[in-house]
Amino acid sequence: MSIAFLFPGQGAQSPGFLHALPPHPAITATLEEACHALNASLDELDATDALHSTVTVQLATLVAGVAGARALAAEGALPFAVAGLSIGSYAAAVMCGALAFSDALHLAHLRAYCMERTYPRGYGMAAITGLTERHVARLIQPIDDVYLANINAPTQLVVAGTDAALDAAMAAARKAGARTLRRLDIAVPSHCILQQDAGAQLTQAFDAVTLAPPRIPYIGNRGGRALRTVDAIRDDLATNLAHPVRWHDATCVLHELGARVFLELPPGHALADLAREAFPDARALAMENQSPEALARILTEPQGTGV
Repeated sequence: MSIAFLFPGQGAQSPGFLHALPPHPAITATLEEACHALNASLDELDATDALHSTVTVQLATLVAGVAGARALAAEGALPFAVAGLSIGSYAAAVMCGALAFSDALHLAHLRAYCMERTYPRGYGMAAITGLTERHVARLIQPIDDVYLANINAPTQLVVAGTDAALDAAMAAARKAGARTLRRLDIAVPSHCILQQDAGAQLTQAFDAVTLAPPRIPYIGNRGGRALRTVDAIRDDLATNLAHPVRWHDATCVLHELGARVFLELPPGHALADLAREAFPDARALAMENQSPEALARILTEPQGTGV
């Protein structure tokens, strides 16, 4: 059965999520590797106060995703393709063999630092459910300082911008009949033109890093397409923070390639929920609160005998 690993982005975090990872040798080894690469303890990385920092959240999310994926792989549950949303793309790049974990950690630190330094306060992101991409784009067009950031599903969109612009966009969406509106737990305006300078700095940093051809398909953020070359993956990782994430397109490509199990790595379960709704003929599971051993048994048993 073809398993696609999905790695979440910023906004999926909750206090203590690193400490909630199940005991497993691969998880312990990954946490130790991250400590060594960052020359810092991870003990407080998922504390409530620490999660107010974009840098801390993105690093912790990357570590959790790689740790969980390595534990599943050690138990025989191997992906045939990977995709990650925003910072999750770095975990995906590690697990497809394109990017070394230590390099991913340093680049993720720079990425988050640039984003946070440029927009330390007064910005964020909001989710709009119940309207199409075209409808949301038309609603926000006359509002200054707000941008379409994520297309997570045909009628689940995320916008980014200033607090005032987000309030105006949400008010317009409410008036237009949006089903739900929610500010996300993200303190920076990701995936829009506001992050072009950060993307330029990250592109320069990537020039000094060696990537390898992926062993399995890596699905990009910007175009939602399978990327199989070093240059394409490098460009996606370096610049996706300044462009909208076409997540629904990415999962459609995974399904077209044959994915019949979508497995979301920690933290959270939002990506599994989206996949379950979009692809009723496939399984959609989240690793959260499950042991790698038990989950691997579910993932590797013959089709039709599991959940």
